Amino acid sequence: MAHAKTVATPPPDSGARRKGQGHPWLTLLAVALGVIMVMLDGTVVGIASPVIAKELGASLQDLQWVTSGYLLALAVFLITAGKLGDIFGHKRIFVIGIVGFTLTSLAIGLSGSIEWLIAFRIAQGLFGALLQPAALALLRAAFPAERLNMAIGIWGAAIGVSSAAGPIVGGVLVENVSWQSVFFINIPVGIIALAVALWIIKENKAATVSRIDWLGVVLLSVAMFCLVWAIIKAPEYGWGDTKTLAFLGATVVLGAAFVFWQSKAAEPLLPLGLFRNVSVSVGTVLMMLMAFGMMGAMFFLTFYFQGVHGLSPLDAGLRMMPMSAGMIVASPLAGFAISKLGPRVTIAAGMLVTALAMFLLSNLTIDTGYWATALPFALLAFGLSPVMVGATEIIVGNAPVELSGVASGMQQSAMQIGGTMGTAILGAMMAATVGNSLPTRFAEAGLPALPPEQAEMMQSAVSTGMVPPSAPGTPQTVVDAITNASHLAFMDGLEFAFIVSTGVAIVSALLALMVKAGRKSDGPTVHVG
Repeated sequence: MAHAKTVATPPPDSGARRKGQGHPWLTLLAVALGVIMVMLDGTVVGIASPVIAKELGASLQDLQWVTSGYLLALAVFLITAGKLGDIFGHKRIFVIGIVGFTLTSLAIGLSGSIEWLIAFRIAQGLFGALLQPAALALLRAAFPAERLNMAIGIWGAAIGVSSAAGPIVGGVLVENVSWQSVFFINIPVGIIALAVALWIIKENKAATVSRIDWLGVVLLSVAMFCLVWAIIKAPEYGWGDTKTLAFLGATVVLGAAFVFWQSKAAEPLLPLGLFRNVSVSVGTVLMMLMAFGMMGAMFFLTFYFQGVHGLSPLDAGLRMMPMSAGMIVASPLAGFAISKLGPRVTIAAGMLVTALAMFLLSNLTIDTGYWATALPFALLAFGLSPVMVGATEIIVGNAPVELSGVASGMQQSAMQIGGTMGTAILGAMMAATVGNSLPTRFAEAGLPALPPEQAEMMQSAVSTGMVPPSAPGTPQTVVDAITNASHLAFMDGLEFAFIVSTGVAIVSALLALMVKAGRKSDGPTVHVG
C-alpha cells in the first residue's frame, strides 16, 4: 500500500512577496469576512420567510426547505471541503467559496420562484462549506502558536456575533428595504473579502498532492445527509416513525461502511488516527453539545419574544443584543484565558457559566422584563465563547498540520449537527411537555376540557408561542383565559427545555476536564494512508 507523505508547507515563492502578503491579522480579516457571510445567512432568513411566502407564494414546506436545504448542504460537504483544501490549497478553496457564495447570493435575490430560490440556497450551502474549514486552516498557518488562541477568539467572536445579529440585520432590511436585500448584502461583503484574500492570504497546502477518496466522499456525504435529514424531519414524521428510523438506520449502516473503508483506503478522506487523540474526540463532542444548547436556546427564545411577548422580529433581535455584544468582548478574552490557563479549566468554567445561564432562562415567566433576560444572555456570551474558541483550538490544534482542513471541517460539521439536534430534540421534548400541560392549564383557568383533536391542533401552535384564533363571538374573558393558559403551557415546555440544556452544559463541563492544549508544530512527517 502506497503512503503519501504530506507536509503542510506553502509552495516556494516564485517571486518577491507583495507587501502585507501572509500578514496574520489581515489574513484574519479576510477569513472573518467570509465566515460572517456564511453564519449570517444561517440565521437571517427566518426573518424574511413570511415576506418570501407572500411574494413567491411559498408553502410552509417550501420555507422549511429554504433553511433546511442550506443547512443540509453545509453540514454534508464540510469534511470533504476541508480535504479539498488540504490537497489543492486552502487559499484556492477559500477564494472559490467566496466567489460562489457571493454569486449564489445574487442569484437568490433575483429568483422569481420559490423553486429557484431553494435550488440556489442549496448551492449557497455548498460554497459556504468550502469557506469555513479553509478559514480555520489558513488561520493556523498564518499565526504563531502563542497568538493562535487569540486569533481563534476573534474568529469565534465573528461567528457568534454574525449568528446572533442575523435576526436584527434581517429585521432592519426586511422592514425597510426588501427580502432580497437580506441576500444582496453579501455582495459588497464578498467583494471586499475576495480582494483582501487575493492580495493578502498566502497559499498553504500539502507539499504532495494526494488523490481524493471518492468512495469515502460518497459514503460520508450520504451518511451525513441521512443523519441530518432524520433530525430535521423527526418532529414532522415522529421519532418512532418508520421513515425516521429508516434514515437513522441508514446512517448507522453507511457510517459503519465509511469507517471500514477508511481503515482500508490508501489515502482516506478522514484518517481514523485523528480520533486516537482523546482531545480531538472530546473536542468534537464538546462542539456538538455547545451548539446543541446554543442553537436550541435561540430557536425557542425567538418564539418566546415574538409569540408570548408579541414583539416584532427586530425588537426580538434587540432583546438578544446582550449576547451579541457580549461575544465581541468574551471571545477574544476566551482566547487569552486559554493561552494562560489552558483549555481544560477555561472550557469547564465556561460550561458551568453556561449551565447557570440556562438555569436562569428556565425561570422565565410570561411577564419577564428586559433586564431579567439581559443577565442570562450576557452570561451565555461569556460561557459559550470559551467553549467555541477552546473546542476549535483543541480539534484543529491537536490534529496533524497536514490534516488541518479535514479537522476544521469536522469541527464545523459537529457544530452544524449539534445545532440541528438541539432544535429538533429539544423541540420534541418541548412539544410533549406542552401537550401534557395544556389540559392542566385549561382546567386551572376554569375552561372546558379540550377534545383530543383540538388539543393536538393547539399543541402545535402553542409550542411556537402562538394561540389559535378563537371562534367568532367568543367572549373576551374566555379569549383572555385561553391565551393565558396557552402561554403558561408554552412556558412549561420552555422551562423543561432549558433544564435539559442545563444538564447538557454540566455534562460538557465534566468532559472538558479530559482535554489538553493543541500543538501548532509541523512535527514529523505523517503518513495519511
